Amino acid sequence: MPAGNSTYHGRRVMITGGLGFIGSNLARTLVELGADVLLVDSLIPEYGGNLFNVDGLESRLRVNVADVRQQSTMNYLVRDRDIIFNLAGQVSHIDSMRDPETDLEINCRAQLTLLEACRRNNPAAKVVFAGTRQVYGKPVSLPVDENHLVQPTDINGINKAAGEYYHLVYNNVFGVRALSLRLTNVYGPRQLVKHNRQGFIGWFIRLAVEDREIQVYGDGSQLRDFVFVDDVVEAFLAAGASDDVNGGVFNVGGCEPISHRDLVQLLIETAGSGRMTFVEWPPEKKAIDIGSFYTDSSKFRRTTGWQPTVDLREGLRRTVDFYRAHLSKYLEAAS
Repeated sequence: MPAGNSTYHGRRVMITGGLGFIGSNLARTLVELGADVLLVDSLIPEYGGNLFNVDGLESRLRVNVADVRQQSTMNYLVRDRDIIFNLAGQVSHIDSMRDPETDLEINCRAQLTLLEACRRNNPAAKVVFAGTRQVYGKPVSLPVDENHLVQPTDINGINKAAGEYYHLVYNNVFGVRALSLRLTNVYGPRQLVKHNRQGFIGWFIRLAVEDREIQVYGDGSQLRDFVFVDDVVEAFLAAGASDDVNGGVFNVGGCEPISHRDLVQLLIETAGSGRMTFVEWPPEKKAIDIGSFYTDSSKFRRTTGWQPTVDLREGLRRTVDFYRAHLSKYLEAAS
């Protein structure tokens, strides 16, 4: 058991976005650690919440289907929780540009709703926010550390940055212990693969599993770092167990950057199916593209001792195996 995880035995934990990709993987680990787990999820069909993500755990945790934008609901739900992992969000960059008002409601207003609920009803709670590397925008230099300017290139990045800063203010001014983990490209089992608007890695994995054509934009030379969901779960657990991180922002990324084309080649080799083709950039995606991007996560490693342990080949193998067994559960509407 990694250091700090014994913290969770018997602790009352809430996960917003708990039926989604990262939230459900986190929930599974917390249940095994003996935590009292409450999942809150709106189950909006396009956002990735899926009851199958907690299949087999129904008797070991509680699920509350609720919208984090509802103040009265949040006031009630946060009352007895020790630690809140705040993963509810609208994560599609394309959707944020098409519907900025909804993105604002979920990624800004809902964050204030949760934090106000804590301030007024449970100020002793610890809140770990799921931030994003998207707040950095187009990098000035690589790798990107936490001192890089925050200069988002799209509506989603702006709203996620605002949501993050609300958490820091509530930590610094109101005493609600909070921090943000700026996640890079997370992948793994239970990721949304119904459409390609929530990041390309899950979509690519689905195409490989279905032995379809995987389209790479441009020449595929752009670099990214990828972090397996199990490693991200360990990062959240480490953050929730440590008060050394309160009031901070921390990058959580992968070990080594890889180009899009090399990623797809590795995926095809791992899956034994799929094929790669190169296409021109769609204008709406090119307009908000940030080029090559990979992060420096050393600040978080130094502070907590966290270290990613699953390399890309092994992570892709586990993910492909999962979707080979369960893909049909991720092509249906959430229910």
